[in-house]
Amino acid sequence: MNLLIHDLSQEEWDKTGFSQEGWHIISDQGTIHPCTGCFSCWNRDPGKCAVRDGYENMGYLIHHADEVVVISRFTYGGFSGFIKNVFDRCLGYVLPQFEVVDGETHHQKRYAENKLFTFMFYGPDLTESEKQAARRYVQAVCANIRGTVKDVIFIERRGRKIRHPRKKCTDGKTVLINGSVRFQNGNSAVLAKELSHLLKQEPAVIPLVSYLNHMHDLHQLLEETEKIVFCIPLYVDGLPSQVIRFMEYLEKHYRGGSRKIYVLANMGLYESSQLVSLFTAVRLWCRKMGFEYCGGLGISAGELIGTLKKAVPFRLFPSRKIDQGMNRLAQAVNAGTVIDDIFAEPFAFPRSLYLKIANDNWNVTAKQNGIKPEDLYRQL
Repeated sequence: MNLLIHDLSQEEWDKTGFSQEGWHIISDQGTIHPCTGCFSCWNRDPGKCAVRDGYENMGYLIHHADEVVVISRFTYGGFSGFIKNVFDRCLGYVLPQFEVVDGETHHQKRYAENKLFTFMFYGPDLTESEKQAARRYVQAVCANIRGTVKDVIFIERRGRKIRHPRKKCTDGKTVLINGSVRFQNGNSAVLAKELSHLLKQEPAVIPLVSYLNHMHDLHQLLEETEKIVFCIPLYVDGLPSQVIRFMEYLEKHYRGGSRKIYVLANMGLYESSQLVSLFTAVRLWCRKMGFEYCGGLGISAGELIGTLKKAVPFRLFPSRKIDQGMNRLAQAVNAGTVIDDIFAEPFAFPRSLYLKIANDNWNVTAKQNGIKPEDLYRQL
């Protein structure tokens, strides 16, 4: 059996005349939910997602497929919101434990296999730089889910790129959008709160998850905002699907003035350089929207930093680089100026020690959930 994941409408799919014999087809049935960040697929029911909406067995399906083919609309350097949602829900295909592969931290394999992935992107007038961004992104995705890119194909589709001429907005208002589903107790919330304390005027902090079913309301709130800071966790090497869906919504419906866009990103991997694709996605979205991308701060080893923040100020070891980056970001937001992207890792905290602590913690968490440590490695 081969696995095909696509985001085509039913009408578009019917026109392909694709023979489904020997294929398992995953498409958008309108029922998929975003990854909740609960890690149940790692430490409660290893290998299986806790959200039962028909997409809970993605890791199982990838494992049992001879080959995986992905057809996606090109969106901000990578997948469309639906395709990204599917990949966000396949965490159970790999293990929670880390290891170093080719100089980078990645999740360990659950299955002793090298799955082949073919990616097909479609869209109008794709530039070579956009194609390069997509190639880099799928390489990063496959590196972390421990597969191999067999091919990347680009298909030109009829249509036109939306180019929005914008007038500058100068009302001075700032909004922090928490793009995490874990908006109350996740690291994105911790970091958003830290940044808000450094801003001259208290910003509105808006949890995106509260507006997933009525994005029009959030759209209206942003009509009177000059500066937007996306506080975002890294999901499968890019923006979480709910953030992409919101960006897609704004691209289609937004008719207001230009905005200044900043990013405050965090992730559990150790090397902050692995956030490059996330920053690229926001930059490409800004280009389509006619917004000004003003830079951001990327923080790695997020679980460690989030835990430390509850005990010690950011300015102390090993959060010194995060503190410096946070102050630079806050200064830029306050002044409405542009900065280069900042990449911050734990200061003087060895990667080997971080990996040991993180991997040991998964065993502790499993025991607390009534799971034997060896069951974390369960194969379906």
